[in-house]
Amino acid sequence: MGPDIRNVMLLDGATGTELDRRGVDVGLPLWSARAMLEAPDVLESVHRDYLSAGAEAVTTNTFRTHRRSLAKEGFGDRAEALTREAVSIACRARDAVAPEAMVLGSVAPLEDCYSPELAPDAATCLREHGDLMAQLVDSGVDLVLVQTMSSAHESLAAAQAAQEHAPECWAISFCLAAGDPGMLMDGTPLSDVVDRLDGASFIGINCVAATVMEAQIRHLRGLVDDDVVIAACGNVGYADDVKGWINTDAIEPAVYASHTKTWIEAGAGIVGGCCGTTPDTIRAMRTLLRD
Repeated sequence: MGPDIRNVMLLDGATGTELDRRGVDVGLPLWSARAMLEAPDVLESVHRDYLSAGAEAVTTNTFRTHRRSLAKEGFGDRAEALTREAVSIACRARDAVAPEAMVLGSVAPLEDCYSPELAPDAATCLREHGDLMAQLVDSGVDLVLVQTMSSAHESLAAAQAAQEHAPECWAISFCLAAGDPGMLMDGTPLSDVVDRLDGASFIGINCVAATVMEAQIRHLRGLVDDDVVIAACGNVGYADDVKGWINTDAIEPAVYASHTKTWIEAGAGIVGGCCGTTPDTIRAMRTLLRD
């Protein structure tokens, strides 16, 4: 039996795709980081809308504020300033709408989330993730959230950095390969990684299609102790070699919420949204969790 649905924590939904939906340029390599340069007011409205919809945490727009990412468009020297600005915007939205909510500091893979072979060596990952985490902690986030990890060695390096910079307040979430549950995109079984994540506030799965998340959560639940909290943040579609991206029925907020219920039954104690989800998605989930 999964957690009591009334006690499940609700996170926010996607930032990058929501900025795109609102007309902000999220072209690569900057992705959502461009919003701090061109549309900080829109970014703050995204955070506010998620909190108003019922999210109990808002995630900083730092998915692409590593110096490495920003340097690709000549903004490397602004990495720390933009990271701090992202935290400030999230905190301002939190304080205005839901002062009791948490601010989670997002830490993403150093290169492409879906190309684990591009991940730098472990020492580089440790150093560069540590730099970002130190800035996030100093800027006032409540928890460092390592997200969308698809490479085993980068996941473990990021976890080590988090253990050093935020030992009491960090968590990690994985992006897994399609097919059999529990496989990182670099081919490493999740079982080889999860027992090396001592101190994590929770362990999660994100950026997996909502329609297949239940099996991934059941698998992860079987790998960890009963007292380990599991988080699930699905997206509304999946990549396709021919069509590029195919939306599933989870694009509809009420349908996404119904999938959420199966994740909770499978053992998730925290739920939220990833790519393609909106404040309406979070509102539908809130209705499911609280009514």
